[in-house]
Amino acid sequence: MANDERLNKVTSEVLQELREIVGDDHARTDEEALEKYASDETEDFVFPPHVVVFPATTREVSRVMALASQRGISVTPRAGGTGLSGGALPVRGGIVLSMERLNRILEVDANNLIAVVEPGVITQELQETVEKSGLYYPPDPASRGTSRLGGNLAECAGGPHAVKYGVTKDYVLGIEAVLPDGTVIHHGGKLLKNSTGYNLTQLIVGSEGTLAVITKIFLRLLPLPKHRSLLLVPFPSLEAAARTVPALMNAGITPSALEFMERDAVKIAERHLGVSVPNSDAAAQLIVEIDGDDEALIERTAEQVCGIALDQGAIDVLIAQSSAKQNEIWAMRRATGEAVKSVSVYKEEDTVVPRYNLVPLLIGVKEIASRHAITTVCYGHAGDGNLHVNILKMNMSDRDWNENLDAAIREIFELTISLGGTISGEHGIGYSQKKYLPLAFSAEEILLMKRIKQAFDPNGILNPGKIFPD
Repeated sequence: MANDERLNKVTSEVLQELREIVGDDHARTDEEALEKYASDETEDFVFPPHVVVFPATTREVSRVMALASQRGISVTPRAGGTGLSGGALPVRGGIVLSMERLNRILEVDANNLIAVVEPGVITQELQETVEKSGLYYPPDPASRGTSRLGGNLAECAGGPHAVKYGVTKDYVLGIEAVLPDGTVIHHGGKLLKNSTGYNLTQLIVGSEGTLAVITKIFLRLLPLPKHRSLLLVPFPSLEAAARTVPALMNAGITPSALEFMERDAVKIAERHLGVSVPNSDAAAQLIVEIDGDDEALIERTAEQVCGIALDQGAIDVLIAQSSAKQNEIWAMRRATGEAVKSVSVYKEEDTVVPRYNLVPLLIGVKEIASRHAITTVCYGHAGDGNLHVNILKMNMSDRDWNENLDAAIREIFELTISLGGTISGEHGIGYSQKKYLPLAFSAEEILLMKRIKQAFDPNGILNPGKIFPD
């Protein structure tokens, strides 16, 4: 693989060629564009590109990639820019390839329960469109109102409903994609079964934009559940909330969502939204959603959840009967990440363990935080063991923050791995987490991944500086 430190800059000649490909208005070098596309939602990183290009067709993407390959220029694909691991940061400058104009829902095939879309489609837009046909696309990251499907595929996004329905990869049946040299490939399609050769679709999904640029997606849909019930359950301790999670699962209950929020997360969301959350002084809360077509069965399951939660020490159980009340609770949960960011300089970790190990993970995270004198705020997808650990600088001095942060993160990751987990459940490795990759994988495993990258991208131009440690 080429040393990506030696990648070339965009010359005036290359800029003119880019404008000939996408049109003068869609190859931007103005200060506003360079500033906007220098960052994503990851902390406070800023890496200005040399140019931002907005293709509108697969052919335009192919021509841009071919040009970049010939000239040795880095290309950073970007969808909605809502990532939390720096996957869309142009850390080597070069070209940001924004997929915003490839934003069409090409087909909703109700007969085959499949949607064909472009990568620039906003996740919530697809969900609302297919719901009009009585269909359901479950993956729903907190940023679903602004995130785009191309980024969801790149990071294999999850969200609250992964506990029952799975993550993005479970819905991708096929793709059209452009390789770093401009070659267009097609794999899969409207097929529910495909055992023909290597599964290139699933290799590219979750590869964080380092192997290919996705230009068309075939997504599996489900019938839309007719009924939902939502419960908000406060607990007097973190441990009581966490141990309720496997208790529900062991009782044969499969919630459509099972979310965890500790007190500080709830309080921060309250202040951010200017709302009042019931029992917000409780040490922790679970959000439990049950869905399906049998309303009576959902009611019985909700009663069963209440009984188990109370047996595990719940203070109370609030059942949100109306859609309006359910939406209020979900708005609070979805706003938590943004709310926490507004409090302080922060670092967010995306730990995941087998869900029965949530209790030792939570206890361990708090012990590590206390020992390093740092503040942590925890919330996440308890149903699949995915705990977001936000580390806040608050009033720490810059010196203490810089001295303590890395050691604390490493200890949190080492604890996570010792509990059978790993260092990212849905945010990816990207730029911000790459130095920790050797904690999760052996040198041999990382070398194998690098060889895959080399096979796809021998010149090292596509999304360089990501995933692998320097």
